[in-house]
Amino acid sequence: MSAEHISPTDPRIVAAIEELKTLIAARYPEAAFTVFEGEDPEGIYLKATVDIEDSSDALEPVLDKLHELEVEQELPIYVVTSQPLERIAAQLKAMASAPRPSILRLLP
Repeated sequence: MSAEHISPTDPRIVAAIEELKTLIAARYPEAAFTVFEGEDPEGIYLKATVDIEDSSDALEPVLDKLHELEVEQELPIYVVTSQPLERIAAQLKAMASAPRPSILRLLP
């Protein structure tokens, strides 16, 4: 199926997105979801925001289903993951306050 002929309201897309959300939410109940159309590659994207150390771990529950949707059913559906902004801000703050090695201490 060509991405040009698919929309987020297509019943097959709606059903697939809901199934992907259910699979992710079963493991990460606090996950937040956004659906949008993307261009690289063209298709429908499900963004899962999950408050875990490595947000890519949220893909694990949907990998088999994504293969089925993208390859076998030829639906242009993609999942991307992210962390909440609060977690990112805390990580950046911790990095900024961490001691940095001095170049002078590294020289013999």
